[in-house]
Amino acid sequence: MTLRNTALVLAAAGISIVPSTAFADGPGGGSEGNVEQSGDRKGEEIESVVRFDLSRNGSGPSSGPMAVKSSDWTPPPCWYEPKYTPEQLKADHMKTKNLPHASGLGEAVAAFEKHYVEGHPYKNYNMDKKGKGMFWDRAALPYEEGGDIFACKKPPFWVDNGETPEVENAVTPEILAELAYARIKIPGTKVTLAPENVTKVNLHTWAWLDKAKFKPVSVTASLNAGGQNIEATTTAEPQSLKIEPGTKDAQSHPASGECTINKDGSIGAPYARGNADKIPPCGVTYLRSSGDGTYELKATVTWKVTWEGTGVPGGNLPAGTFGTTQNITVEEIQSINR
Repeated sequence: MTLRNTALVLAAAGISIVPSTAFADGPGGGSEGNVEQSGDRKGEEIESVVRFDLSRNGSGPSSGPMAVKSSDWTPPPCWYEPKYTPEQLKADHMKTKNLPHASGLGEAVAAFEKHYVEGHPYKNYNMDKKGKGMFWDRAALPYEEGGDIFACKKPPFWVDNGETPEVENAVTPEILAELAYARIKIPGTKVTLAPENVTKVNLHTWAWLDKAKFKPVSVTASLNAGGQNIEATTTAEPQSLKIEPGTKDAQSHPASGECTINKDGSIGAPYARGNADKIPPCGVTYLRSSGDGTYELKATVTWKVTWEGTGVPGGNLPAGTFGTTQNITVEEIQSINR
């Protein structure tokens, strides 16, 4: 018995034994270039009809997901989406009944038949409504992205084509936007430093990020099934840069360590010859040598997140952060000729 068929039968019987990712096959399949389906990972089934366009996402070996700044918000761990036509539901049921060890699920099979065959509430898998709707079922993000299929407990339910059920986390443009949030990757935030990597005690170190190297990223999530043809795009834009020197023996510039974005989209200002004595708008001054080791300078960018979707104005989602570290050697030289 496949895990998918077992889960379907047990769910109808009110028994929640399901995998940590979506368990129902949907239309389509596979990854096409930068388009990916939920659960699309090496060694996993493709199990959701939600697709993600990652062509404008962050990339590179140092890219990674944002950390949500808000402590009381996360993307939905699971959601409901169109999954089964009446024929597909019947086919799955018959596969389960005909498996050699299906007798061990007698109670669950009986409950399933009562629910979907005998009219409590669905009769004959809703065959009389064939082509007019689909059974919606649960799906989930991959476990490593915060997915939890157990958070959605409702067994498959019927929805007429084009209607949106009044069920929490039933897929909508806003839900798609929140799922796209979970798929956003931020490019590495390695800042440009002057001096670079090796600096001196009491020498101002300038830090900046060029606009050309630091652009907004976005992910579009879409669904086209069950009479639903909706999508949402979630966009993250850099908002500020926080510099943490990696030691208490340092002064941040500005004192808060938070460097705001400039009007042209850059952060900080490049070092120019003759500015060694000037305090940088974004940077750090180390007050003690790093000795035989280094300090870990951490650069964390806060990203403003917005979304827009089919037929709705969209809005804001919680800001996210993404940071990287750079090793800085600080040499003990008190007097420098400039």
